[in-house]
Amino acid sequence: MNQLHRVVVTGLGVLAPSGNEIESFWKNIINGKPTASRIERFDPDLFRTKFACQLQGFNAADFLNQHDLKRSDLFTQYALVAADQAIKDSGFDMDKLSPFDVGVIWGSGQGGMGVFEQQVTTYVEGGNIPRHSPFFVPKLIANMSSAMISIRHGFMGINYTTVSACATANTAIMDAFNYIRLGKAKIIISGGSEAPITEASVGGFCAMKAMSTQNDSPEQASKPFDIGRDGFVMGEGAGALVLEDYEHAKARGATIYGELKGAAMTADAYHITYTHPEGIGAAKAMKIALKEAEANISDVDYINAHGTSTPVGDLSETKAIKALAGSAKLKMLISSTKSMTGHLLGAAGAIEAVICLLAIRDQIIPPTINTVQIDPDIPSDMRILLKDAVQAKVVMVLSNTFGFGGHNATLVFKAL
Repeated sequence: MNQLHRVVVTGLGVLAPSGNEIESFWKNIINGKPTASRIERFDPDLFRTKFACQLQGFNAADFLNQHDLKRSDLFTQYALVAADQAIKDSGFDMDKLSPFDVGVIWGSGQGGMGVFEQQVTTYVEGGNIPRHSPFFVPKLIANMSSAMISIRHGFMGINYTTVSACATANTAIMDAFNYIRLGKAKIIISGGSEAPITEASVGGFCAMKAMSTQNDSPEQASKPFDIGRDGFVMGEGAGALVLEDYEHAKARGATIYGELKGAAMTADAYHITYTHPEGIGAAKAMKIALKEAEANISDVDYINAHGTSTPVGDLSETKAIKALAGSAKLKMLISSTKSMTGHLLGAAGAIEAVICLLAIRDQIIPPTINTVQIDPDIPSDMRILLKDAVQAKVVMVLSNTFGFGGHNATLVFKAL
């Protein structure tokens, strides 16, 4: 078997409630800025949850032409903008590459929920007379984000979209990692996007009682690991990474944010929405990813936790980390940046991968905000970073994502 190629990250892009480009986003993350507010896209008064973490000051028409706007749902528009940022940041030269050397592996948990809702509503209000747009299906299907990124830039390599609920973006990044390792691509644009702040999506999660109902102070509602947590806060946006063969990146003098050393997926095989209460599948995913990275949990400096602020999920994740450490003392710091960004569902892993790589770049660990009293059922030796970011040695970072259906996906990044 041929030797596996090393994989590095050479470009980053982000479109999130915390900021619409990398540096403003990162500044707000390390400063612990909350972003949740009353939903503006529709009247939320009929819903149990009336708030979300929304993009601020973003107009897709500032970045995309009318041709692309007409043919795409918001989730694809978010993907295009974030991918443009990452591609520009990476600075690779397509004139020196075959178009078949560059691929796109993207992720979205819901796809075109906005256009689905709009088209069905139009159909019903039209007296059941079919009035569907010819763009309905192309705007709806989840793979259109990866397709339109490739069309926009002429990338003719590997191209598809993954779906694994809230583990989606990590799944996409892991697939990109493996294709490059096998020598099937030199560069792959990967990440995830989600535009879930719609009546149908909010209504569905409200019916499940999955989201926080702290409507009187939404900016404090996402409080991972806190004894008073009552559900997640929805977010929207996209995160993008340019993954590249290390030798190719080195030869062209690329700026490298870090190396993706290990990645793994497991399934809980337990419940359609709950994580396994003891975190068995999550612990195994972390263990496999670390073994692939030729590391142990003791080598990790920072864990960006899935930490959605749900009663069951936060507890099972910390139990998984504890189980992996065994009797060893936990040394790494842990935080959940969803306390600031909200939960971007299928895009969460991409946003958090960006955060992990910026933590390596600047040697700063971002905080968990809003959390005041750690749930006493969470293992007492968890070093959960609250309130303020800290300067710290950051060489190896682990990022967790878990999704409905029992999907667990873990990534391990390391400084070069």
